Amino acid sequence: MLRPLLFLCALIAPTGAQWSYQQTFNESSVVDISSCPITYYGQQYEQLYVNITSGNVTVCFNGFFNPETGGDCIVERSLGTESFYFQTYSNYYDYCYFYIYFNNMYLVHYISGTQPYLYSFNYISDPTEFELQVGGTTVDTVNVTAYATYYFSISGCRHSGQMYRPGTVISSDPQTCFSLTCNETAVLNTSSCGALERCQGNGICTLDTMLASTCTVTGPTVINVHGQINSIQDRCAYSLFSTPSLPDFLVLGNFRDRRRKDVSFLDSVTLRVDGHDIHLEQGGRVQLDDSTLTLSSSSQLVHGVQLSKDQTGVTAELTNLNISVFFDGDTAQIVLEGSSVEGLCGNSSRSLSDLRLSEYSSTSCEMQYSETADTTIDCNSVTERCNLLKEAPFSSCNSDIDPEPYITACTNTLCKYPAVDGLNCQFLKAYARACSLHNHALDGWTSKTGCSSEAFCQDRTCSDHEFCGEKTVGGDTRCFCRAIFASKYQENNSFGDPTVCMQDSASVTLVGCLLEDKGLDYSALHLNDPTCRGQVDELTHMVTFGFNSSNSCGTVVTTNNSELIYKNTIMTQNSSSDIITRHDQVYIDFSCVQTQPDIKTATFRIRDSSVIQHITSGVWDYTLIMKAFTDAGRTQAVESSTEVQLNQKIWVELKTDGLDGDMVAVVTDSCWATDQPSPDSSPRYDLIINGCANPADQTVQVKDNGLGTSNYFSFNMFEFTGGSGEVFLHCKLHVCPKQNNCVPTCPGAARRRRSARSKYEGEAFISMAWTH
Repeated sequence: MLRPLLFLCALIAPTGAQWSYQQTFNESSVVDISSCPITYYGQQYEQLYVNITSGNVTVCFNGFFNPETGGDCIVERSLGTESFYFQTYSNYYDYCYFYIYFNNMYLVHYISGTQPYLYSFNYISDPTEFELQVGGTTVDTVNVTAYATYYFSISGCRHSGQMYRPGTVISSDPQTCFSLTCNETAVLNTSSCGALERCQGNGICTLDTMLASTCTVTGPTVINVHGQINSIQDRCAYSLFSTPSLPDFLVLGNFRDRRRKDVSFLDSVTLRVDGHDIHLEQGGRVQLDDSTLTLSSSSQLVHGVQLSKDQTGVTAELTNLNISVFFDGDTAQIVLEGSSVEGLCGNSSRSLSDLRLSEYSSTSCEMQYSETADTTIDCNSVTERCNLLKEAPFSSCNSDIDPEPYITACTNTLCKYPAVDGLNCQFLKAYARACSLHNHALDGWTSKTGCSSEAFCQDRTCSDHEFCGEKTVGGDTRCFCRAIFASKYQENNSFGDPTVCMQDSASVTLVGCLLEDKGLDYSALHLNDPTCRGQVDELTHMVTFGFNSSNSCGTVVTTNNSELIYKNTIMTQNSSSDIITRHDQVYIDFSCVQTQPDIKTATFRIRDSSVIQHITSGVWDYTLIMKAFTDAGRTQAVESSTEVQLNQKIWVELKTDGLDGDMVAVVTDSCWATDQPSPDSSPRYDLIINGCANPADQTVQVKDNGLGTSNYFSFNMFEFTGGSGEVFLHCKLHVCPKQNNCVPTCPGAARRRRSARSKYEGEAFISMAWTH
């Protein structure tokens, strides 16, 4: 009788399945299902309470069946049983189910996706009925006919002991402001007034001013819960809210400069929760430690913080702590229970330096700057604008929220800093929102002031050295350089950092926001070779141009005494029209100056095969090899056993490894022989003079000199009369920019232009000797 069910299990059981040992029960029993727990209408259980009676079988989850007290039970009518079998099944993919078999009837629990189901199969001709009860109330009845299979869902949601079916929506009760939704996948969502709010009886939650206090941080000003103000003069991080009872929780404000070095603004807010940092930044960006979160108007729970975002800004709520933090990129408003808090938002007797948080601040954040006053600012007009907070419709809120701290913050800032980047509305908006938190709608304030309630620069992300501002007042926005960051470039009239030079490459990085300040689009810039464009870093907005040995990008190489100069130019794209020009042509030169390497003299005995020198000089890192051969193809190297005869022709190759052959060539200036190891010893016999074969010795031939990174020459073997029998060969070389035509002009050859040098740059000597 078990064969059909076992066949079903064999079909659906994947590799790695595990069956528990089948157990047989003859009386009412409690069965452990912790390995395959059941979620019964929104409530999870790990035990079954199975009652055996002559009239029915009951399977309950929170105690044995009792018709009087009720419970969460499945009641089978009419069949009854004397015993039942029980078995569980699981696999390695977190999939499991259990089944009960009694009187030729199977009752199987399984999960499809995330939803729990029951499965029943009747093997006999007698019909039966299942009642599904929650708290003693029948919520479903399933009639099982003979030889029939039934699947029935047991999905649902529970709230306050009540069961709700998937798809249930209970609209907000206007008296309690409570709403409930059990969605189609049986996920429960509820909403009600926050811990610091109360229901107005019309479905609207408002701040309970008897319980809550508000702290506003806008621009450089902190208006604490008592209406007192502090002004931040530096660019450090400060504690806004903390309490000794919650050592793992802290709200801090980070202040940074923008267009002026001497005025700071609240730049971001950080919530430190259980060792994690949640950063609320300009543009509505929210970061958890080093990762960026994607938020919407629906709350997302992150380490106990409910985060949501809309067109006005980002809200972070800690319902268990009765704290709400709102940030729109410019203004932070913290709503908290009572006024007994520490930090700038509370009644702290600690100084600003005590509340400064060095671990969240830059090393030079305390440095003070001064700048010339902005003579274009009309402070009288600014004061008149700020005093709108005393007029309608703001005046309706003045009795609950004192406008004077907001007016002071407004005038102190705008009498010193230009009214751009939404500042003309920022302080008005901050006061209006504080009023709305205290149940004052201030109808029409935006139309009267020409302001918007939406967040300024929403969804625009700038780098750490930038801030978001207006291109024109009321116009489009873009990322601007912070004043302190930009000043180091402006003092040098530059667009970026010095050139980074390597042996065979160079790069220069320009600051994207500085280019934009001049109306330059980085995509329209290129090097001497128009195909070489800048690469922009999407995170920092820095633009890098460069060249290397595989692509010189039109780099020009010149010499100056002992220096090689690699030069390229960043320039604007040529206009497609010769009639009009919309921007000035831009030429940004950058270069690398490299001192040519100096090579010491080395002695080479021909029986020791060759001279190999590894040369490191500044950015140069290469190998120079001098080797002798007995054949013109330079395949038969002179070895220790080679016999060298007088007047035998010898080929000597000078080869480098590690130099860029597309950019430079190696020129052998001179080679000479002595009978002593020192190149300055006497007698001396010249083989190569000024890059050419000694005209007095017709056996000398010079090949490929100045064409690439290697050359060679040949001569007939000789010895010094009356000498020791040893001959030492010395050569002097230099590196030449290839575009200068480095091939020496020799008598009897086609006249070539010599590279212009005041002397042999970076003279290189290499010597070898042999015994005849």
